[in-house]
Amino acid sequence: MALDTADADAPRLRLDASAAVHPLLSDDGSTAAGETAEQLDARYAPYARRDAYGTMGRGPLPAAQAVRLALAAAVLLPLRFVAGMLVLLLYYLVCRACTLFVDADGGRPRLAGWRRKAVLRSGCALSRAMLFVFGFYWIRETRRRSPNAKGLNQDQFEESQRPGAIVSNHVSYVDILYHMSASFPSFVAKESVSRLPLIGLISNCLGCIFVQRESKSSEAKGVSGAVAERIQEVCQDKNTPMMLLFPEGTTTNGDYLLPFKTGAFLAGAPVQPVILKYPYRRFSPAWDSMDGARHVLLLLCQFINHMEVVRLPVYYPSQLEKEDPKLYANNVRKLIAMEGNLVLSNIGLAEKRVYHAALTGSSLPGARHEKDD
Repeated sequence: MALDTADADAPRLRLDASAAVHPLLSDDGSTAAGETAEQLDARYAPYARRDAYGTMGRGPLPAAQAVRLALAAAVLLPLRFVAGMLVLLLYYLVCRACTLFVDADGGRPRLAGWRRKAVLRSGCALSRAMLFVFGFYWIRETRRRSPNAKGLNQDQFEESQRPGAIVSNHVSYVDILYHMSASFPSFVAKESVSRLPLIGLISNCLGCIFVQRESKSSEAKGVSGAVAERIQEVCQDKNTPMMLLFPEGTTTNGDYLLPFKTGAFLAGAPVQPVILKYPYRRFSPAWDSMDGARHVLLLLCQFINHMEVVRLPVYYPSQLEKEDPKLYANNVRKLIAMEGNLVLSNIGLAEKRVYHAALTGSSLPGARHEKDD
């Protein structure tokens, strides 16, 4: 584990309203502040791409690689798109059949017995099938029996209470597919997702927490409150799926670990730490700051993608950590960084938006869906 402290003290690029709508990289590759793309990458290291496609996935490609990409776009891309849609449609039909004549609690079907087993088992299998479609043919998984970190409450791993949430570093949208294939947890999504064709019913069967992040109502308990309430429900009811939470609140390039938000730790319940890594040769599956559509295209055009998973022992908080969610979050973060050989960084989502704007002159794609709670 290493601590990246340079970014905390370095002067930060500030954008005014007029600059935010124009690209800040000039013809010589520098910004309005005189910084090159390389200097920006160094400053905002957790979001910098270091694969063959370069900054924002728009770097120059050798002729041979450009031809390979064109062939993949013509042949592999349509095949994978059709296969992915068929997998999605099949799971929708399973969910539709299992929710017939089932009462719903706030739109969330209360599945039990064979219905719950069918949704769970088919969901895990079809999520793995989707990963296969995306080129993740083999996934290397490692389970750690005991933590390497010393002094982090060694006795807390001896308890047996069911964890209320899975906490994981966040590298790509592919993370969700892996966790669905392994544990089939629920997660937080925008309220509008529940009304989407196909996806809406599936997300309800997952038991997702739907929130209106744009709501400023003082009566709303907020994302953190809803998450804490659901985690407590998970600990009390074995039929309630665990929560999947990414405490960083946004994605990185996979080499760094950002500060953790406390939402996953407010309930004081045990958590299951999981570390995800994506080794690569040409294209990195990490969705750091690249445009979403371009990232999906390049991911589907890469014949083989790689993923490595490290599942740590369930982390049982001490009494002091239960009383102090920030301490709890920080200790779990340190453990994940140490076990995953990740660099701790102090920058967050605001800097990601600045970095993206400096490179493109536009706001970060999908920035509104990132969690600031």
